[in-house]
Amino acid sequence: MSDRPDTPLLDRVHSPADLKVLSDRELEQVADELRAETISAVSQTGGHLGAGLGVVELTVAIHAVFDTPRDRLIWDVSHQCYPHKILTGRRDRIRTLRQKDGLSGFTKRSESPYDPFGAAHSSTSISAALGFAVARDLGGAPEPALGDAIAVIGDGAMSAGMAYEALNNAGHLHKRLIVILNDNEMSIAQPVGAMSSYLSRLYAGAPFQELKAAAKGAVSLLPQPLQHGARRAKDMLKHMAVGGTLFEELGFSYVGPIDGHDMEQLLAVLRTVKARADGPILIHAITKKGKGYRPAELADDKGHATAKFDMVTGEQKKAPSNAPSYTKVFAQALIEEAARDDKIVAVTAAMPDGTGLNLFAERFPARCFDVGIAEQHGVTFCAGMAAGGMKPFCAMYSTFLQRGYDQVVHDVAIQRLPVRFAIDRAGLVGADGATHAGSFDVAFLANLPGFVVMAAADEAELKHMVATAVAHDDGPIAFRFPRGEGAGVELPERGRALEIGKGRIIAEGSRIALLSFGTRLQEVQAAAESLAARGITPTVADARFAKPLDREMILTLAKEHEALITIEEGAIGGFGSHVAQLLAEEGVFDTGLKYRSMVLPDNFIDQASPADMYAVAKLNAADIEAKVLAVLGVVQLVERRVR
Repeated sequence: MSDRPDTPLLDRVHSPADLKVLSDRELEQVADELRAETISAVSQTGGHLGAGLGVVELTVAIHAVFDTPRDRLIWDVSHQCYPHKILTGRRDRIRTLRQKDGLSGFTKRSESPYDPFGAAHSSTSISAALGFAVARDLGGAPEPALGDAIAVIGDGAMSAGMAYEALNNAGHLHKRLIVILNDNEMSIAQPVGAMSSYLSRLYAGAPFQELKAAAKGAVSLLPQPLQHGARRAKDMLKHMAVGGTLFEELGFSYVGPIDGHDMEQLLAVLRTVKARADGPILIHAITKKGKGYRPAELADDKGHATAKFDMVTGEQKKAPSNAPSYTKVFAQALIEEAARDDKIVAVTAAMPDGTGLNLFAERFPARCFDVGIAEQHGVTFCAGMAAGGMKPFCAMYSTFLQRGYDQVVHDVAIQRLPVRFAIDRAGLVGADGATHAGSFDVAFLANLPGFVVMAAADEAELKHMVATAVAHDDGPIAFRFPRGEGAGVELPERGRALEIGKGRIIAEGSRIALLSFGTRLQEVQAAAESLAARGITPTVADARFAKPLDREMILTLAKEHEALITIEEGAIGGFGSHVAQLLAEEGVFDTGLKYRSMVLPDNFIDQASPADMYAVAKLNAADIEAKVLAVLGVVQLVERRVR
């Protein structure tokens, strides 16, 4: 097709086996064509662009040298896996990336045997690869037999504690394991922490060409006559740079740094490692995120995540916004509160832009902290600041907060410390799919003693909940809000602190009450309007709090209606379960109340638009209306009339 790049060599590659008959020069051409095809595909689908462009040569070289899928290739986070998918038999579907019924934007075991381990959160690859290496040595998979285990991890992901734990264990076990450090000095945000500085010093202390030459030496992997001179060169450069190599102290043979875009270097090192490695080895490759596509190279985030875009200009094709995003409303509300209260501080875990804290950092740089990909540390760091008299806001995506849950329990809840959790990306998030859905935070927070858990029904409520969190010093408090635009309601000039544990009645009705928790309120109201046309006028209420519950309001709704339905954007065990517990304890079910709870289904929902995902979950207005009709028996009456 005219809108697709000319890729004569790539057209001959239907699986990694086809790469093995190509010359090294032809592999370079495949890489060029693969980069063009990746840019073309993502321009039509949107998605993670920059990371994949940075590993094009590395992807080609790994598949050309190793025997995937027998050799297990594990991409950390895996947002860089689009070129990998193109080379492993999925090119014909690459323009369905992140679409309903299309390819996942991450590696996924059920999608292909070339995806041996699914990922979307960071820093898991070395642990998983070590697991494969041990399984191989213990005969875990006889058909097909396990081969090498190869983990590709970025410098940003290497900042997380789990990566260190895996390195430490791998060095101790001394299994043949290959870790490729894809070092582009550019995670989603600017990398932070000592590891980033350490990696920079590894190759900043000497001319890069000298380091390239030393990397090709690979010392212990070279034939004996060449080892002595290479070792001297390597040791000289190593001590010039940092005076010792952390990875070697952990038990890894260290190779690098090498140029991750030089196919000759990559092939030489990978072939040598494949032939000679007898224990854990780390290959340090320097790459450039967004490589080969000028708009991505010039972007602050190097084209990390994009909407559909014009291939020539790189201009993204975003729909016009009619309302501010929830994230922006949160950030601006927090800035306003911090201007009045110098005890307010904010913490994020490598997501300053995603959580809106980049705006907070511009205004209050000394009171904003990006701890890197370290949610566990971030939570306990906030606990320490709370114990020290500050008012910390721990801003994390729901899906990432899961990684710090033990710290939430042990370091925050048990000590009843007033950490404020701002939980972004609550509910179903669309193209990122199940791995990034904010499904579980209500369930895992509301079961903790002393926790206050809120959900904003709209952006005005979010502003009030920020003010509520600022004013609350009696233990931990959390508020959740979704990705995307707000409902378009008028924003108050200033947020006001809500009474803890008190909901609100939106509309008075009869027979049935609809009790919403979170932004499904708009769908509830739409359902109520449609039901009114049928002569059914529900009472509509906004719970605001999952914990503590508004006992008075809920028991009144139960007493004055024949049926009560709760609606939420969370999993089983959340708000609806707490309401059911209250009703059971108070003996309300003995009165004949019909109670139903509408929650996310007990399965993971694949990527699609948020509207399509909520349709699958049966949480849209039409589903709420159908539930009301079923509970009241109206559906059966209609069916009998049709017969």
